[in-house]
Amino acid sequence: MEPHLILGLGELLWDVLPEGQRLGGAPIDRSSSMGTLGGAPANFTVMAARLGNRAAILSRIGRDEPGRLALERLEPLPAEARFVQVDPIHETGRVTVNFEGGQPSYTIHQPAAWDFLELTDEWVRLAERADAICFGSLAQRCLESRQTIQTLAAQSHAKCVRVFDVNLRAPFYSGEVIQESLELATVMKMNDAEVSLVLGLLGLPVSDGFGPDGLRLDALRLLEEFPTLRMVAVTRGGQGSLLVTRAEWHEHPGIAVKVADTIGAGDAFTAALTHYLLRGADLATLNEAGNRWGGWVASQRGAMPALPDEVRAKMTAALEG
Repeated sequence: MEPHLILGLGELLWDVLPEGQRLGGAPIDRSSSMGTLGGAPANFTVMAARLGNRAAILSRIGRDEPGRLALERLEPLPAEARFVQVDPIHETGRVTVNFEGGQPSYTIHQPAAWDFLELTDEWVRLAERADAICFGSLAQRCLESRQTIQTLAAQSHAKCVRVFDVNLRAPFYSGEVIQESLELATVMKMNDAEVSLVLGLLGLPVSDGFGPDGLRLDALRLLEEFPTLRMVAVTRGGQGSLLVTRAEWHEHPGIAVKVADTIGAGDAFTAALTHYLLRGADLATLNEAGNRWGGWVASQRGAMPALPDEVRAKMTAALEG
């Protein structure tokens, strides 16, 4: 089977930690002085590439040392970074992480280079050929990137899987961005804590039910409101996930793992779901794949941990054997 072309569109950034601190137990990446490389679209794209797809990161970095180090960090990984833009003015994105009472808080600095994603002919050609595009809400905090992201999603062909990965980071979200994104998306992914907030921002009623039943009703309400949407995926941390379409639904209880940190686990879930969706898998397989790969990332340090060939082979055999 020919590899699918999958694009991760949005922020590429460094998590910068206080001296001697760790983010969720993840050690600072000692290959650079910056911290830990991340950004949901980049994490998603790396996992999509590891699953055998041709996956490319569409983001923007500064013409600075953090930008150079980001490309250096990505170079040995299978995701293509050659389409990442270089901004001559704005700095590479950074998130400063501080700890109070052991709990992390985040300052997402602005402006950053990824706030100024430029709509280029090269990116448009990629979008027109893409089998799947994943984009989020955070990278749409500034008008220029918002217009670029939405134009690229709109330029994709009718069969393209367009994944809107909700990532609400105060104060960088609005009902308007969520609505415009859902009008373009075919798949929506969010965590259970975001469901009521998303429906509230859209002016939609929230279910009175608790647990999976209430989440399923909320997902059906979104599917009813947005005709292009075909699936809503709700992750529930260690309690698994729920997939809902207009015709059916599937609940997964989750996979028990010893958690090292949860950074990038949701992005791995989204990448695995997208990979198997493109292969025509049923909801049970999509849920199993998302939970297995999300759980594996949660059991490792950082969002882009080393993936031994034997681990990949074992995981693939368990899903496809």
